[in-house]
Amino acid sequence: MALLFLTLLSTCTTPAFGETARALVYTATAGFRHDSIPTAIQALEARGSVVNVDFENTEDKGIFTEQGLERYDVVIFLSTTGEVLDDTGKTAFQNYLNNGGNFVGIHSASGTLNTTAFYGKELGAYFDYHPEIQNATIEVLDASHPSTENLPTDWPVRDEMYNFKSDPRSVGAIVILTVNESSYTDDGTRRFNQGEPHPIAWYQEHGAGVVSGGTAGRSFYTSLGHLNETWEDELFMNHILGGIQWTLQANTTRAFNSSALVGNGGASSSGASPSSTSSTSGTASAS
Repeated sequence: MALLFLTLLSTCTTPAFGETARALVYTATAGFRHDSIPTAIQALEARGSVVNVDFENTEDKGIFTEQGLERYDVVIFLSTTGEVLDDTGKTAFQNYLNNGGNFVGIHSASGTLNTTAFYGKELGAYFDYHPEIQNATIEVLDASHPSTENLPTDWPVRDEMYNFKSDPRSVGAIVILTVNESSYTDDGTRRFNQGEPHPIAWYQEHGAGVVSGGTAGRSFYTSLGHLNETWEDELFMNHILGGIQWTLQANTTRAFNSSALVGNGGASSSGASPSSTSSTSGTASAS
């Protein structure tokens, strides 16, 4: 499996970072908590040196300040749920994004901050419901994206097939993975306005940030990632890492652009990381 991962990853476009890119992996929950979160963190950290990304995990909302966030090239919401930020944190996160910060949402990140407008725009669409976990066929719409270039055109997976409250394409998102609705059973009532084909993963280029006049940043979202076994699958990990690497190729953070407002190399990044975070280097302390 390790050889397969390295072989697949070698075909990906690797960002030419000026320094190791720095990613904040936020896993706080204020609702359902996935037991796959520790497996997911371990999977990311194990691959950090391969993709030249320092993954730092925290569940402390106190890191969401201007100074706390400016050191990161990307913020990852990994299986978060509910109201995981207070008003101070929301303001800091919005400013981070508007200054060119990048965002990755994984799985129940779409069931997070459900009444926060800027987050909804950054995310693309909110979670509605899912049927029981079962096998389904994921279809690749765009095989040129780093998150999909190593996936089969028809990808069999076992996971939760999310339905959404709106169509991410309505806010400019580019859908890259869909699910064949005939490949699994869903006894619920799907919203017609989530669009067709059924979206599963997408990306956005934020030309004006999350508020008017902002700096261009990138966001990537995938609804997959519920099970422990999912995070042990190398095709899935290539999907995740490809999405993360794509966001990091935005020329809005210091990993690429020394004059950028956020990212590794910032004034605060020379100091010690908050004690609530853990990193691959060991230097930083919905369902």
